[in-house]
Amino acid sequence: MRIIRFVNNHSAVVLGALTDQGDIYSLPYSDFMELVNQAEAAGVTALKLVENSIAGTEPIRESLDELELLVPIVAPEVWASGVTYEKSRDARNYETTNGKNDDQTCYDKVYDAERPELFLKSTAARTIGPNTPVYLRNDSNWQIPEPEVGLVITKGGRIVGYTIGNDMSCRDIEGENPLYLPQAKVWKHSCAIGPAIRLAETVEDPYNFQLTCRIFRDGQLVVEGTANTAQLKRRFEELVSFLIRDNEIFEGTVLLTGTSIVPPNEFTLKENDHIEIEISTIGVLANPVKVQVPSEKVM
Repeated sequence: MRIIRFVNNHSAVVLGALTDQGDIYSLPYSDFMELVNQAEAAGVTALKLVENSIAGTEPIRESLDELELLVPIVAPEVWASGVTYEKSRDARNYETTNGKNDDQTCYDKVYDAERPELFLKSTAARTIGPNTPVYLRNDSNWQIPEPEVGLVITKGGRIVGYTIGNDMSCRDIEGENPLYLPQAKVWKHSCAIGPAIRLAETVEDPYNFQLTCRIFRDGQLVVEGTANTAQLKRRFEELVSFLIRDNEIFEGTVLLTGTSIVPPNEFTLKENDHIEIEISTIGVLANPVKVQVPSEKVM
């Protein structure tokens, strides 16, 4: 069972249940976390509460493709984990050493360290949903998407859902100096989430998510890559435990868990490219690519 948010025919925002058969039902909850909290208060799973809510009702007439989908949860914060896959470590090393890979870097160290890399990726205002453009920075010449599994968590760190995230990144800015990481990761529309949240209790093995990323240019497939969460260096619970350590986390926070899909080193995103990130049991997160209007310079 998946949870979505969409705009109905009356221009109202609706929380919906998307069954594995493709039927969509309107739910009587304002957002995903209200659903989770009401289920906990009733002593049942979120899945059971959804099943009870839609029992005896009819699905909406529109199909998923016909709906105006929104980000499935308005996450107050989106955090991210870095260097959780071997391929991610190798890509960061390539950037930092100008392709020489001849010295041990901070990325080698964090890959094997007890403490993972964690950083604040986005806020609700910077995060977008399906079919909304992700933006390119105007001061970077080497930008890529980073397809990731996103964990939806409670303030206590309980994983209540899984979604898809796109952690847009500037390889040249981070490669120039690791201290530039916030600028390489955080800007307007640099984070996409969606199209749905898979309820945690319906995921048999979270370490068997198959991710696929496709990038299209002028209608032609120019990049395609796959990865599986079985390749993760760290466990999801480990990442969450470090995130909530001496840290106040809000209900519905999303934690992105790192990428193992990296486009070729010579590739960079361009305006009007189209990105698709797919996990079959969650859906396809699709976003066009746009160059944002440069901010007014302050002298």
